[in-house]
Amino acid sequence: MSKPAAKRRTAALPKDKKKAHRKSAAQAPTTRTIKHRREKGSPLHQARASAQRPSHTESKQARAIAMLRAPGGATIEALMRVTGWQPHSVRGFLAGVIRKKLGLNLVSTAADSGRVYRIADKAAARTESAA
Repeated sequence: MSKPAAKRRTAALPKDKKKAHRKSAAQAPTTRTIKHRREKGSPLHQARASAQRPSHTESKQARAIAMLRAPGGATIEALMRVTGWQPHSVRGFLAGVIRKKLGLNLVSTAADSGRVYRIADKAAARTESAA
């Protein structure tokens, strides 16, 4: 099998010339990339960036945290309805994001409607554990 075209062209060149050739070939933009590139200040770019990213107050995580901060807390089923996640994803969110990443005190209690999860204040958690 023959060598790729780029290697065949540089085979007879000294090493320093080969490096220069490879750098210039890698840095040379093609007409396609220049043709399709959008400037950051253009109105099209700004409209798309704002349309794609929801604000932090309306994200699924923010809605779930707001439900967990409520005095009544939230069940896994309620979090599933609000976020559209599967039950294992809600449990992973509670363990991975709420407890580990954010370091919040997540308290769960058994209720008639199922297990209720809520975020407790650190001061309230200290008094509960001391009692």
